[in-house]
Amino acid sequence: MSAPRPTVSHLGTTALLFEAPGETSLDQQQRIWSLARLAETWPEVREAVPGVNNLLVSFRTVPRRFEPLADRLCEAWDSASALSLGGRVIELPVVYGGEGGPHMADVIAHTGLDVEEIVAIHSAPVYPVFALGSHPGYCYLGGMDPRIATPRRQVPVVKIPGGAVSIGGAQTGVSASDGPSGWNTIGSTRMRFFDASRDPPALLQPGDSIAFTVAEIRR
Repeated sequence: MSAPRPTVSHLGTTALLFEAPGETSLDQQQRIWSLARLAETWPEVREAVPGVNNLLVSFRTVPRRFEPLADRLCEAWDSASALSLGGRVIELPVVYGGEGGPHMADVIAHTGLDVEEIVAIHSAPVYPVFALGSHPGYCYLGGMDPRIATPRRQVPVVKIPGGAVSIGGAQTGVSASDGPSGWNTIGSTRMRFFDASRDPPALLQPGDSIAFTVAEIRR
């Protein structure tokens, strides 16, 4: 049986979306970073933006044919090696539960674990930043323990505050600004992830990591 192949699709007339085959992992994501670095050296490429298990490639001008560019991405993926970016580790104090963690009870009900167990499991790993997206400054993180994986909410919350620490399926993350969410919010932090006056505006970049620390557990 042949190995799964990447999928490449059009995004309008000036971009392609490359989607890697296989499960999401740090090694897989590091290959995405490597592919992004290479693609940005191609003269026709304006920008290569890593996503989770995918890469958005935009072009300086509308190409006459997309197929050669798609083939080139797939060939580059076959030879891409994992790129370790060696970023910073940011410690993030979290107040778990209470008003800032309104869905902790739902995670408890789904996992069968108590609040101390959930907090211990959630705060144990160092989470690599796989990609930025969703909204400015938001980090897609890898490395969450599957024991606390909890399905996304059937009815999204209209507004959660910036700094909300949440679990959605097999992932965890921290909202960078106020907005809607379908994830389960289990805590809060005061970290500011995006500031337009900074250079770069986003606090974290792919290759950086987050280490959650327990500031307090509220019931």
